[in-house]
Amino acid sequence: MAAAARPYLGLLLSLFLLQLPPGAVAAARAGPGDGMNILFIVVDDLRPVLGCYGDKLVKSPNIDQLASRSIVFSNAYAQQALCAPSRVSFLTGRRPDTTRLYDFYSYWRVHAGNYSTMPQYFKENGYVTLSVGKVFHPGVSSNHSDDYPYSWSIPPFHPSTEKYENHKTCRGKDGKLYANLVCPVDVSEMPKGTLPDIQSTEEAIRLLNVMKANKQKFFLAVGYHKPHIPLRYPQEFLKLYPLENIPLAPDPWVPEKLPSVAYNPWTDIRQRDDVEALNVSFPYGPLPEEFQRQIRQSYYAAVSYLDVQVGLLLNALDNVGLSNNTMVVFTADHGWSLGEHGEWAKYSNFDVATRVPLMFYVPGMTTSSVSQGMRVFPYLDPFSHVVGSGPQGQSKKVVELVSLFPTLAELAGLQVPPTCPETSFHVALCTEGTSIVRYFNASEEKVQEGKEGCGDTARCFNEEPVALSQYPRPADTPQWNSDKPKLKDIRIMGYSMRTIDYRYTVWVQFNPDNFSADFEDVHAGELYVMETDPNQDYNIYNATSHGWFFKRILGFLKH
Repeated sequence: MAAAARPYLGLLLSLFLLQLPPGAVAAARAGPGDGMNILFIVVDDLRPVLGCYGDKLVKSPNIDQLASRSIVFSNAYAQQALCAPSRVSFLTGRRPDTTRLYDFYSYWRVHAGNYSTMPQYFKENGYVTLSVGKVFHPGVSSNHSDDYPYSWSIPPFHPSTEKYENHKTCRGKDGKLYANLVCPVDVSEMPKGTLPDIQSTEEAIRLLNVMKANKQKFFLAVGYHKPHIPLRYPQEFLKLYPLENIPLAPDPWVPEKLPSVAYNPWTDIRQRDDVEALNVSFPYGPLPEEFQRQIRQSYYAAVSYLDVQVGLLLNALDNVGLSNNTMVVFTADHGWSLGEHGEWAKYSNFDVATRVPLMFYVPGMTTSSVSQGMRVFPYLDPFSHVVGSGPQGQSKKVVELVSLFPTLAELAGLQVPPTCPETSFHVALCTEGTSIVRYFNASEEKVQEGKEGCGDTARCFNEEPVALSQYPRPADTPQWNSDKPKLKDIRIMGYSMRTIDYRYTVWVQFNPDNFSADFEDVHAGELYVMETDPNQDYNIYNATSHGWFFKRILGFLKH
């Protein structure tokens, strides 16, 4: 949105605040606990390559600092490794089979049911709800409006330079401009002399100042684009990652017993000028090793660029004096393969595509309250800050993004939406996730884990928390549209269940006309043991009895 439009938005926001009912204003000025603001940060395509998750290569001091004041979940999973379905899922608290969105081309309120969203719920409970950057996926899947006015108090902000994301802005060695995958740039040469995430940070900071001035309780969602492709970021971040220090993926080959339906052929990166010039064979490649290192180098550089934006935003929270009464949630819509299994991009059920960072900073709960004026999030420069911070608390429990809605409601002291019935298409407010606040006391969790030693293996397995992800395919073998099939082309659905010890996936027949999966028609299966095979390379499905897993995934899908 152009700068000229901002005064209009400021006026609109002021008018909105004046029109809030008296009860809402009173609630917005309540005390700690149920009176906290919420800063919800969601990142596009970010796998947990962060110092606080044990990555030794990355420079992410600001996100690590947030983690040092947060409860960090080390086993958090998205419900589908694709932007629009994942975002609609966690923002409504419903799974993709209930939103009926597996692609980008339908609006759940029309296509499935008129479901309430997380920001809508907070708006109805006295919060000013604000969206900056990519929160809902833009386009049909959010009604070309980011679900405004249902979810947001004022029209969402999108950076004016967003439209240049896929333009030819990457300068090649010949001096010409290309639409490359690997794209370090001189920001001063970019359209309007900036980048979308820089603009989003600036707007989010401006809104924090408006909220402070108006003394209103807010739910501010900030969506960052990077490290989504193209990997376009300020070129100085390359200095943090010399190419000779960049390793290949630990398993850069296609696993021998991987069912062909499970493989994604990374068609989107093949369309980039630099990848297209390599003339890589379809569907399995591989990419030249030197170029693999360049992609991984640029992904890391983009993460450090993102870390700077997060650092500036959190520092601004300090500057306006709101760090002590604002909860901060940090997560991503899904991960991204960096050469593991010979794959690039997302579009799969593997951990590298479905596992995300997830952390909650709750003043007075995840960390001691700080005196007024004390800094909680001083900005840290990744070029000079060396030592990362560990998490304040860490939970290894398996959790899902679909649980964000009930979790934030509970943290905010609001009534937690009820659990959805088996069929909930006509139920406006309910959730298919469960609040994970019970896992916030990490020390208590360690005590419990030490006591578990359960004698009844079947009962333990059935009570263990699991995460369900899914991915659609048009055919049993990789096709040109395998990565992002449109609804009408989906013929197979891969349902994947992640427990702390296993990943189990079944690929079953799917009918897009009535959204039904036929679990009696199994096309392929996968089973990986995390203790001996953490990268999920050795599929033992055909060599193992897996009746327990099949019953559990069926029971999980029905409830």
